[in-house]
Amino acid sequence: MSTTTDTELLERVAAVRAFNRFYTQQIGVLHESLAKSPFSLTEARVLYELAHREESTATELGAQLSLDPGYLSRILTSFKRRGLIRRKPCPADNRQSILQLTKEGAEAFAALNLGSQNDVMHLLGGLAPPEQRQVVGAMQIIERLLGTQAKPDTSFILRPHQIGDIGWIVQRHGIIYAQEYGWNEQFEGLVAKIAADFLEAHDPKRERCWIAEREGQNVGCVFLVANSKTVAQLRLLLVEPRARGLGIGKRLVTECARFARHARYRKIILWTNNVLAAARHLYQKTGFRLIHEEPHRTFGVELVGETWELKL
Repeated sequence: MSTTTDTELLERVAAVRAFNRFYTQQIGVLHESLAKSPFSLTEARVLYELAHREESTATELGAQLSLDPGYLSRILTSFKRRGLIRRKPCPADNRQSILQLTKEGAEAFAALNLGSQNDVMHLLGGLAPPEQRQVVGAMQIIERLLGTQAKPDTSFILRPHQIGDIGWIVQRHGIIYAQEYGWNEQFEGLVAKIAADFLEAHDPKRERCWIAEREGQNVGCVFLVANSKTVAQLRLLLVEPRARGLGIGKRLVTECARFARHARYRKIILWTNNVLAAARHLYQKTGFRLIHEEPHRTFGVELVGETWELKL
């Protein structure tokens, strides 16, 4: 078994410190945009946590972010005064309040999140896609090795689609639905048409495709497209079997809802089939409501088609 000498360890310490100096200089570019927003870096982090939780308490937020309770209380008081959060009694502990973002809070986070996303896209934009994947993969390795060892690695990222992703979406839909539900090539053809229509004519301000990526590999996707001026449609939600249970599906659907609100849609609709139990459960949990169902024979099997909607 090899051991690390004091000299080797000191050399590695120096390398880590050099990397820290380099990266803090790079990340400083991203922090400049926060100065143009009404939020400090810490406020933005609190807003992020609230946006990614259905509900939370101040105690939970403080523990997650390692923030002083008094400091966090002042931030939350400011958020409440600005109409960004609402409080309601906590059923389990009357000393606590449940915190949730208001519509104004969700819109503020969406704008902040979009700005941050654009900044990081600019940071990575000078790299070719394989180099981008190398950078992200290295970051995930660092996070895994320096994080809590007992904690399972559930990390993933969401990003816009890039060259090659649409072909992957069509292929994986065809294969997975054939393997799991026995659907024929008619379904793959439908996916190909939806994807091709999106590539040819989508409006980036009102329509998006997101790819979930884990350790440099595509593991999920979803589209949000315009059905009308006020109605968006969620399409082609998919999570790879090996990546299920990590919250990817929920994050993809939640991102669609956030973007739809930011784009001023009034509701989101989607069409699915009753055999897709996991997807139906996810839609229900995220606030969608079943409004219509109709039996049909498509993709080589008997199905019951369902239309769901989410009012924004």
